[in-house]
Amino acid sequence: MAHVIDFKDAGFDSVLDELEWRGLISQSTDRDRLAQTLSGDPIYYYCGFDPTAPSLHIGNLVQLIIMRHLQEAGHHPIALVGGATGLIGDPRQSGERILNPKDVVEQWCERLRIQIGDILVQEGENPVTFVSNYDWTATMNVLDFLRDVGKNFRVGTMISKDIVARRLNSEEGISFTEFSYQVLQGNDYLHLYDHFNCVLELGGSDQWGNLTSGLDLIHKVRGVNVNVMASPIITDANGKKFGKSEGNAVWLDPNMLSVYKFYQFWLNRPDVEMASLLKAFTFLPKAEIERLIDATDTNPGAREAQRVLAWEVTSLVHGDDATRKAIDASASLFGRGGELADIDIDTLEAALDGLKIEDENGNKVFAVAVPGDRISEAGVRAGLFKSISEARKTIKSGGVYINNIRVEDDEQLLADPDFLKGRFVVLRRGKKALGALVRG
Repeated sequence: MAHVIDFKDAGFDSVLDELEWRGLISQSTDRDRLAQTLSGDPIYYYCGFDPTAPSLHIGNLVQLIIMRHLQEAGHHPIALVGGATGLIGDPRQSGERILNPKDVVEQWCERLRIQIGDILVQEGENPVTFVSNYDWTATMNVLDFLRDVGKNFRVGTMISKDIVARRLNSEEGISFTEFSYQVLQGNDYLHLYDHFNCVLELGGSDQWGNLTSGLDLIHKVRGVNVNVMASPIITDANGKKFGKSEGNAVWLDPNMLSVYKFYQFWLNRPDVEMASLLKAFTFLPKAEIERLIDATDTNPGAREAQRVLAWEVTSLVHGDDATRKAIDASASLFGRGGELADIDIDTLEAALDGLKIEDENGNKVFAVAVPGDRISEAGVRAGLFKSISEARKTIKSGGVYINNIRVEDDEQLLADPDFLKGRFVVLRRGKKALGALVRG
């Protein structure tokens, strides 16, 4: 697994200091009270994950990493998988959420629990505790909910929350269902306070209004001050959000985003993002992160920081073996080690996905070939050459490879053994230009 350290070994006074240095806290309730809470005896803290999709994404991974830091510091994590709130969905920036069937939400809850359990420690003195708010919400009838919970919320305060105010001022408005989400989340915090003495809730900064609803509720009905801590929204160098709402989700489920593509996502991050991503998404010590940042400045061509980042995050999420397969597949494609024939079919297909060409309808598809096709013609179909004459000329100069084996004859034909796993042919022009064809 990725390198994980005790925060005390990194030169910080407390886990809170380390989280701040890593840029993982954008805002919180009273900082002094929070510092005192985290520096004392181990506490219970929680973060909620709603099953509004069949997988978590890297926005959720930020929360899991914060939870892991706190767990490594000795505190007790509670992962709330929202069996109840997942049936409703928190208010979006624009437009109502589509309400999913109960059986779908239940299936997604289980998938999320498995993903969370892969990141947080499930054994030892402070293993993660899983809860579902469906367990205490489903048994509450409407009258009890309104009398016992709803009476403690003021509509004026609720509509002043940023995202609610934004939706109220939009053309589509906001339904009572989504408007009531903050009441349900507030009740979750109260339940966990009563049953676990949970005194810290984590979440993203875009959820600040929902986060503080529980803090206010506990203060009002129990007379106790608890804590809330929010992480920043992770963006790329252009300020674009890495979230699923932006249409470019980086999913944690390998069936929704292959391990190869996940690894490549991190490997291809620009130099300017290295400092923030290494701090936020890895558990590397401060000194090592600073060394990698310095290496990026002095020798950017080596891309050491990107390679370390890609390894750390991918092995954390998918494990060492799957990460090594992704690395080996990348090296094999460019003839830098390993045999293409040794790559499993799923990893191979994922690695070749970016080599698809655009068909007449604008769809991305693999070029098609069959045994007996000339390699020169296949190279044109795969987009490596503009013409057959150009392909033949490059073959004659020794610049074309099929499955990393140099093509010696410009009249050479594709044969059955050239189709890896019986399906794919990988062509390379020179050192970097790749093309792929699928058997027709």
